Amino acid sequence: MLAGVDEVGRGPLAGPVVTAAVILSPDDPLLGQYRDSKKVSAKKRLKLYHHIRKTAVAYAVGQATVEEIDQFNILHATMFAMRRAVDGLAIRPSEVVVDGNRCPELSVPVSAVIGGDDKVQEIAAASIVAKVVRDRFMHRLDVLYPQYLFAKHKGYGTAQHMAALQEHGPCAWHRTSFAPVAKLHREA
Repeated sequence: MLAGVDEVGRGPLAGPVVTAAVILSPDDPLLGQYRDSKKVSAKKRLKLYHHIRKTAVAYAVGQATVEEIDQFNILHATMFAMRRAVDGLAIRPSEVVVDGNRCPELSVPVSAVIGGDDKVQEIAAASIVAKVVRDRFMHRLDVLYPQYLFAKHKGYGTAQHMAALQEHGPCAWHRTSFAPVAKLHREA
């Protein structure tokens, strides 16, 4: 029962960091086809997401809030979110593999795989689930705060986002501990 874990949203200036943990079925007909979510089109990513939800032995999503990111830093917040995702699995994994070079503290053996979302199918599947969930969240934020264009840039520090921040200042979903937001927050 190998669970793969990945995160989405460490770099953006706004929104939560979202993680997913996925245990794939050995009978999954798409094994070998999962890729890093950034390398899959949005349309295909959504199809894979629905397939994973239907066929995975177990999957769960965890997140860390903007407040946790600002209070503890993005690395610690990401580890909280990863732990929440693993703890949320309906089936306890025998082992966990995490994309990257850092592991959360878990009650089961855990290891890190650099570039794991290209090497381990469970991590790639987790990457897809986390990306779809976070993107949907940012689309909902876009409805509440249309002036920031969150649906377009998902909270990343694009020129559009920086211009909106300059004009409107940060909202409650911006990470005030991140330098570009902190500067504007202090000026407000």
